[in-house]
Amino acid sequence: MAFSSYPPQTLSVPLHRQLHRYYHSRSYDSVNQVLGSGFPPKPLKPALFLVLKPPQSSLDTLTSLPAQKPTNSGLLQLCLHGNLAPALEYLDSMRLLKAPIEEESFIALVRLCEFRRGRKEGRYVYQLVLESLLSPLSLRLGNALLSMFVRFGDVGSAWNVFGRMGERNLFSWNVLVGGYAKGGFFDDALCLYHRMLWIGIRPDVYTFPCILRSCGGAQDIVRARELHAHVIRFGFESEVDVVNALITMYVKCGEVTMAGKLFDTMFIRDTISWNAMISGFFENGDCLRGLKLFFKMRELSINPDLMTMTSVISACGLLGDNRLGREIHGYVMRTELANDVSVSNSLIELYSSVGQWKEAEKLFSGMESRDIVSWTALISCYEDNSLPEKALETYLNMEVVKGIVADEITIASVLSACASLRNLDIGVKLHKLATRTGLASYTIVANSLIDMYSKCNSIDKALDVFHQIPEKNVVSWTSIIDGLRINNQCIEALSFFWQMIRTTKPNSVTLVSALGACARIGALMCGKEIHAHVLKAGTGFDGFLPNAILDMYVRCGRMRPALHQFNLNKTDVGAWNILLRGYARRGQGAWAMELYRRMLNSHIVPDDITFVSLLCACSRSGMVTAGLELFNSIKTRRSGNPNLKHYACIVDLLGRAGELEKAYEFIMNMPIQPDQAVWGALLNACRLHRHVQLGELAAHNIFNLGAGSIGYYVLLCNLYSDSGKWDQVIKVREKMKEAGLVLDPGCSWVEAKGKVHAFLTGDNCHHPQAKDINVVLEGFYEKMKEAGRDGQDFGCIDDEADRSKAEMFCGHSERQAIAFGLINTAPGLPIWVTKNLYMCRSCHSLVKFISKVVRREISVRDTEEFHHFKDGECSCGDESYWEEINNKR
Repeated sequence: MAFSSYPPQTLSVPLHRQLHRYYHSRSYDSVNQVLGSGFPPKPLKPALFLVLKPPQSSLDTLTSLPAQKPTNSGLLQLCLHGNLAPALEYLDSMRLLKAPIEEESFIALVRLCEFRRGRKEGRYVYQLVLESLLSPLSLRLGNALLSMFVRFGDVGSAWNVFGRMGERNLFSWNVLVGGYAKGGFFDDALCLYHRMLWIGIRPDVYTFPCILRSCGGAQDIVRARELHAHVIRFGFESEVDVVNALITMYVKCGEVTMAGKLFDTMFIRDTISWNAMISGFFENGDCLRGLKLFFKMRELSINPDLMTMTSVISACGLLGDNRLGREIHGYVMRTELANDVSVSNSLIELYSSVGQWKEAEKLFSGMESRDIVSWTALISCYEDNSLPEKALETYLNMEVVKGIVADEITIASVLSACASLRNLDIGVKLHKLATRTGLASYTIVANSLIDMYSKCNSIDKALDVFHQIPEKNVVSWTSIIDGLRINNQCIEALSFFWQMIRTTKPNSVTLVSALGACARIGALMCGKEIHAHVLKAGTGFDGFLPNAILDMYVRCGRMRPALHQFNLNKTDVGAWNILLRGYARRGQGAWAMELYRRMLNSHIVPDDITFVSLLCACSRSGMVTAGLELFNSIKTRRSGNPNLKHYACIVDLLGRAGELEKAYEFIMNMPIQPDQAVWGALLNACRLHRHVQLGELAAHNIFNLGAGSIGYYVLLCNLYSDSGKWDQVIKVREKMKEAGLVLDPGCSWVEAKGKVHAFLTGDNCHHPQAKDINVVLEGFYEKMKEAGRDGQDFGCIDDEADRSKAEMFCGHSERQAIAFGLINTAPGLPIWVTKNLYMCRSCHSLVKFISKVVRREISVRDTEEFHHFKDGECSCGDESYWEEINNKR
């Protein structure tokens, strides 16, 4: 917080004259600079960045002092010339010789500490003041100390000084109120203002700008109107600075109309007036009116300043208007602001927001000087435009080549790039750097670390970072909830969500993550509770929430509430796509095509995802002709060419239908280079039809394009195991180990009495009801024996090799989940199970048998599709299983 218009090292006036002016200009002109700065700046750096050394004792330096006895006049002379260290040594010598120290000397020292920004020295002098002066602090000394501590952002010490003052004037109150406001303690600043009025201190023209902006920061419209009345009551409604503050207060409270009325009635406006109104429109989402006011400002020949241009450039970015942004860029280049670093930084952010990263790169390269914000803006530009490799490259160039020290925003941006690349090594190095420099204490850095560790499959480290955050915000909670979800710890994610809502209000992103966790494990009751929370909060139509709710119901297999939710959001193509995906997973191609016709009749324009969902539905329903016709219509419907996902769907369509040669020929004739997904679709088809030679060719192409995900290795293992080539299975699994790929253990989830229960493969002894579950399963095995089937060996696996294969890629965890559901739900109610792996044929046959015996509907959702069992039959028609395919051949 500045108190003087004479900043150090910028004037040609001799230093002792600067200080002379500084000491003798402590009038309300200084207070105007204290209070007129508005809202608090960025948080101060942690104390570890301070390089000031504690004041040294004068015992080591007395020999360099004059031989005569030190006096107050000598101390004042040193202060006047700005010699802080010698002045402190001189002070220490006076104390050693027990020379009396006058109040004027302390005042001069305090002002010099403030001028030189000597935090430690200022605290040291204050301690000496308390030791030397037993009576209450005088008005002049108290005000000097208040000014110093407020400038340092130490409102605690400022409040201590304020309490020790025997007398206070309006300057004292203004400085303290300004300190609390600048520190972000808006409510405390307002309370101090009301206490000031209560004891009879009349506010002046310097009080209101600060207190009005404090009210804007608190966003309290009731108190805003009260303070507006105070302005009129005390006769300051014509003061430009006060009216500017009123405008800022109202726009911060969302009352743009009232701010506009004040602006229109101003007889005299300065640049700050225009800036307050223009930025007010931008902050409240009315960018067009803000831009119109900017053009009106130019028509009146009022020259915009730095704040005006940065606000206007940011608005162009919010609008996503590249053409307007370029015109504003051209205008700036014709002004004196062309080479200003802040303007260039804003332009980089503008081009980033409209996807013109090359323009941002070109602008950055042409900058004469760059600060840390410039580098951070370019790093964020690359990350926002899906170029994380270039973001990391830029950071390394900044740090290693240029030697620029990163701040908390830079670290957070680079961590985001590491998360995108799943680059754990650099992420860990950044974590160590942030810890070493103290930046890890910033919540934005901690949140980015949680996201990075989560996406790098190091959820334990993400949890460690989360628990170390002293003040968790909504982003912190959302990051850990989403991190647990993507690491398949959805029950834990939902547990954190319920903990969160006790103390922190979730935003729409949090709710989308929590609903995604419910959808993944089939937690219907929990999803319904979150849906109810959304309706109660009145946020049911915010952002992606409507589609997240729809997706939850679809993936939980509840189509009736899904259709009801869909009817509330029919105009969004995303809602149609979710419903189409739901039909595709159920193999209901005819229903999907009917929904597509309704979509076209409703004048909803299909996108790329729409055609992917439709082609998947045709593939799983055996609708080859319809699928090919749909693929050929993409060019006419989308006015563009099919993408790789569409080609992969056609390969899957032909492959599932047994047309393997046609599928391979289709790949060879593709106009674009096939990716891993295209070859993966062919590999899956070869797995289904046991075509080893073509499957090996597909796998070879997959791994030539990169390491590939674990799913491709599993498909290849399935192909070899189906063909009895277990020696090849062993080789593939060895390659998986070398690549560090670990197959997830089988896990199934079932919901009973509103609570989700998880069952892991091989972990059937630790559940509280393990005995009961095993008894139920043994009973079904016995009944299968009585029916002439080998119950203990699951009735359908004839040799040890096939049994090992089933356990490796299935895990049989759904059996325990179904048995648990039978025990803990009322007779006749359906049982819904969600599984993270494929369902093997032995489990499939067992569940068919159970559904017939208990006469209950059982639904199992595996990674491939929904299986609805009823009266011994399954909705899939038994066409997806290895042994069934073998028998048909």
